[in-house]
Amino acid sequence: MENTLRDIDIKQLNSLALAYMGDAVLEREVREYLLRTGRVKPNVLHRQATRFVSAKAQSNVVHRLLEENRLTEEEQAVFRRGRNAKSGSVPKNTDVRTYNNSTGFEAILGYLYLLGEHTRVLEIIELAIGWIEEEQT
Repeated sequence: MENTLRDIDIKQLNSLALAYMGDAVLEREVREYLLRTGRVKPNVLHRQATRFVSAKAQSNVVHRLLEENRLTEEEQAVFRRGRNAKSGSVPKNTDVRTYNNSTGFEAILGYLYLLGEHTRVLEIIELAIGWIEEEQT
């Protein structure tokens, strides 16, 4: 019999699996945000979305979350696990440290999402979007 997500201990999931989920959650929320703010041309959507989901943007966001003490101890532990996970791939458009930080950020989002902490996920993503928008103005 195959395991279901309910049978899996989310707290024991591989950090890269958490980051995989977090990447999808972030991508979906960013796409919805862009559409709701009237950015609907396909080429504009892709370019705008990249600003929010790039490794550099995610790394900057997680640094700010840490500096402003906006992550719980548990979230910080998930970040460290994700940051330190060995992905086996080499980032092509960024340095390894930035890539690892972004993986840690995505792991936090995936972890919280799979735990059903959707309000907290949205809170973090809304902060991220706001900060990234601020940088662009």
